[in-house]
Amino acid sequence: MTSIQMPQLGETIVEGTILKWLKNEGEHVDQDEPLFEISTDKVDTEVPSPVAGTVTKLLVDEGATVAVGTAVMEIDEGGASGNGSSSGSAGGGPADRSPAEAPAPVPARAPAGPAPAAVGSPAPVTAPAPSGSAQQGEGFATLVDRGPRSQILSPIVRRLAKERGVDLSSVAGSGEGGRITKADVLAASGGRAGQPAAAPPTAAPATVTPLPTAAPAPVQAVPAGANEDVEPMSHIRSAIATHMLASTVQTARAWTMVEVNVERLVRLREATKDRFKQAYGVKLTYLPMVTRATVDALRAFPLVNSRIVGGDIVTPRFVNMGIAVSYDAGLIVPVIKGVDAMNTVGVARAIADLAARARSHELQPDEVQGATFTITNPGPYGSIASVPIINQPNAGILSLDAIQKRPVVVEEDAIAVRHMVYISMSWDHRLIDGELATRFLARVKQNLESWDFAEDLGL
Repeated sequence: MTSIQMPQLGETIVEGTILKWLKNEGEHVDQDEPLFEISTDKVDTEVPSPVAGTVTKLLVDEGATVAVGTAVMEIDEGGASGNGSSSGSAGGGPADRSPAEAPAPVPARAPAGPAPAAVGSPAPVTAPAPSGSAQQGEGFATLVDRGPRSQILSPIVRRLAKERGVDLSSVAGSGEGGRITKADVLAASGGRAGQPAAAPPTAAPATVTPLPTAAPAPVQAVPAGANEDVEPMSHIRSAIATHMLASTVQTARAWTMVEVNVERLVRLREATKDRFKQAYGVKLTYLPMVTRATVDALRAFPLVNSRIVGGDIVTPRFVNMGIAVSYDAGLIVPVIKGVDAMNTVGVARAIADLAARARSHELQPDEVQGATFTITNPGPYGSIASVPIINQPNAGILSLDAIQKRPVVVEEDAIAVRHMVYISMSWDHRLIDGELATRFLARVKQNLESWDFAEDLGL
C-alpha cells in the first residue's frame, strides 16, 4: 500500500488545496498518470502517481486545504492489473473516513526537461513534462504545425479537450509559439459546462498590519440581477485579490515617471531582430534591455531592491527580477533568479521561457516567489502611462508603457520626431524617498539612452 501525500511544491510552501480528484476509489492508475489537481497560491498543477495500482482511499475532500506531508490518497500496488472499474469504492466519500497515519513521504521526482538559465530548480512532485507528440494515448488527430510550440500539450489541456470532445487538430493556439492553452480549449468548446467550479479559497489571508484609524463601514453587496452572469471566484483570482488588497493597505505607495528617448533602441531592434531570433531562438523585445538597465540602477541604489521585515531593512546582494505576465487565469509574476549575473541574451531567454510556461500552467511555486523587484509591461496593449500596485514585499515596481513617436526638442532647440516611452515606478514611501526614486529612474533613463546594447547582444 502506497500513501500519497500533499507534496511540497517549493521550499516556502506549507500547504496546498485539492482542486479536483482525477481518480476515484477503485480506479486503476498507471505510474506517472495524474492523480489530482492542486493549487498553492498562484500556481495550479497536477500531481502524478509514483506507482501503478488501484486507488483504495481518498482521504480528503475536493476543496480542502491541507498541510504538506498530509496523506490524501492510498494506492494498492497489488491492484496494478486492475481495469479501472469502480468496484471497491463503497463506503461513502472522503469526509466519512479518518486519514490514516502517514508513512514516510513519497520521494520527489524532478520535472523533466531543462530548467531556464539562472532560475531556481525546485524538486517537487509534479506532472511529467508534456510530450512533443499529441498522439500518445489521446486519440486526437495529428496537430497542425502552427508554431514551434504548437505540438506541445499540457496534461490539463489534453484532459480538458478529451472531457469536452474538442478536436485539438482544429484549434489554433494563442499561447507562446502557437501553443494551445486551456483558454483555447474552453473557447473551442463554446464554454459548455462540464467542469466543476473551482473550490472556494481556504488559504489563510495575508497578515495585514492594523491601521491606527477606524475601519470603514462595510460596503453592502449588490445581489445579481436577472441579466447578469454569476460564477465563483477562482482560487487564483481570489489569491490575486488578497495579495493586491494587502499591498494597498501595507504600503505607502507613491509614484514617479520619466520620459525616455529610445530611438537608438528601436533602430537597433529593427536591424537585429531577425538575426537575434535565428541565433538564440527567441524574439528580441525591449523588455530584456529595460531589465538590464533596471538591474544596473538597482545596483547603484540598492535600497530600491530592499524590503522591510519587522523593524529591519533587508537588502539582498543579488537581484531576483519579477516579470508580470498576463494569462488565462489573471496575472502571475514569475521570477528570474540571479538576473544580475545575466547579459541581455540570457535575460531574453529567461523571460521567454518563464512567460511561455506561465501561460501553459507549467510553473512551479518556487518560480513565482523570491522577487526583490518587479517589472510590468503593459505597453504592448497600448497603455501610455500606468500606476501599478507594488508586488509585496518589494519596495517598488517599474512599468514599461507603449513606445510612441512624438515630437521632441533635440540639439540646438530643433524639433524632431523620435520614439519615446514613459517609464514609471510605484514605490513604498516607508522605505524610499522622492529623491531616491527620482535618481533611480534617472539612472534607468540614462542607461537606456546611452548604452550600446549591440555589443551585449553579440550580433
